[in-house]
Order: sequence, then C-alpha cells, then structure tokens
Amino acid sequence: MASRSYGQYCGVTTAVELIGERWALLIVRDLLVGPRRYTDLKQGLPKIPTNILSTRLKELQESGVVRRVPLLHCGLVYELTPYGRELEPIVLALGRWGFAQMGDPQPDDVVTADSLTMALRTAFRVDAATELPPADYELHVGDVVLRVQVDASGLRVAQVQPAGRPVDPRLGNQASTAGDPELVFAAGPGIRRLISGELTPAEAIDQEVLAVVAGDATLLERFAQTFRIEPGVVLAA
Repeated sequence: MASRSYGQYCGVTTAVELIGERWALLIVRDLLVGPRRYTDLKQGLPKIPTNILSTRLKELQESGVVRRVPLLHCGLVYELTPYGRELEPIVLALGRWGFAQMGDPQPDDVVTADSLTMALRTAFRVDAATELPPADYELHVGDVVLRVQVDASGLRVAQVQPAGRPVDPRLGNQASTAGDPELVFAAGPGIRRLISGELTPAEAIDQEVLAVVAGDATLLERFAQTFRIEPGVVLAA
C-alpha cells in the first residue's frame, strides 16, 4: 500500500490509498488488457519516470492488486490478481465518466494499443452487439492497429501492430487475426466525436475524422451503434 494515509476509516479512503497514487490506475488499466512486462508498461506509459513505475508496481503488489508471474515465451510479467481484476467495471465506468470532459487532444497526447483497447471496451454496447449481426473490423489509429470482432457473445480485441505484447491464453477474450476483416478503417483521436454521436459516420468521413481503407464502408454505421457513449451515461447499457 502507498505510504500516505488519509487517516479515515472508509472504503473509499482505502481504495484511494490502494490505487489513488499518480499513475497507479493507468497501470491497472493496461493490465486489464493483459499481462505486461516491465518494458511493455514503460512503453505504454511513456511519460512515467522509471523510479515511479517501479514504486507503483511494488505498492500494487504489496496491496494484492498485482502479482509477478512467469508466462510461457515471455518470462516474468505483471498481471492483475483476481482482486485486482475486480477493478474492471470501476475502470470502465470511470472511462465513461471522464469521456464527457476529454475535449480535443493536446499535441503531445498519445494513443497506445492498451489505451485504445480499453476505450473500445468502455464504449462497447452489449445490447447493440446482441441485436446486430456480427462484425469484424481492423482499426488503425496512428501506429496502433487493432483487430476488433463483435458478435452476440461479446467483444474481442487483438493487437496487430505494434506487435510483441504478451498474450495470456487464460483471458479468452483475444480476437483472431486470421482471415480478412470485413472493414479496415483509419481514424484520428477525433473518433471520440463518432463515439459520442456528435458525428455520423458520413460526417466523420467528410470531416476527415476517419477514412475507409478497405472493405464494406456501410459497416461504419454498425460500428457507431456498437461503440457509443451517450451524454450523461456512466453505467454500462
């Protein structure tokens, strides 16, 4: 646990003491995608000082949120404990809550494979996925490429590029990268305007927020229905 104590007997206080230190929750966010080596975490959080990353990982391990385990072909990795994975709905709800205040990206803001994966999981509408036909997308945002597969059973995301992140088969939620996606499209950070409903897919294309690279462009409508954060909606649909 972090050394700082608020001196109050309260569940919220305890939670903040466990994961409220700077960078801690972003480490949890990335580990919700899957196990990560120390170098992977540093790459995914490029602005974190190495000493702070080491300190936060040590604190999270001492708190029972994170553990270090061997993973086949990857060596030692950090992963969330079962207790740590209980943070997933909380992190997703925080993402939806913060979405309303994101605004436009700053010039030095980055999008990583893990942050984009969690953004998709945050915006994912289970009800829409159940009602709509399955879809298989490939999404490009800068150097990040994700394979995104949706059907009635849920959402699966796999990192295509940059490659090299450890994949834990125990998670069971990784998309398959075999075969061709039905739609390949590229987007900038302005994709949030599509997810918020501020822009329709046609308007997003006209304003160069996104561009169809290959495949069936009509699937953008399905994407916009499946990944949506309504204004004022924090809890999952």
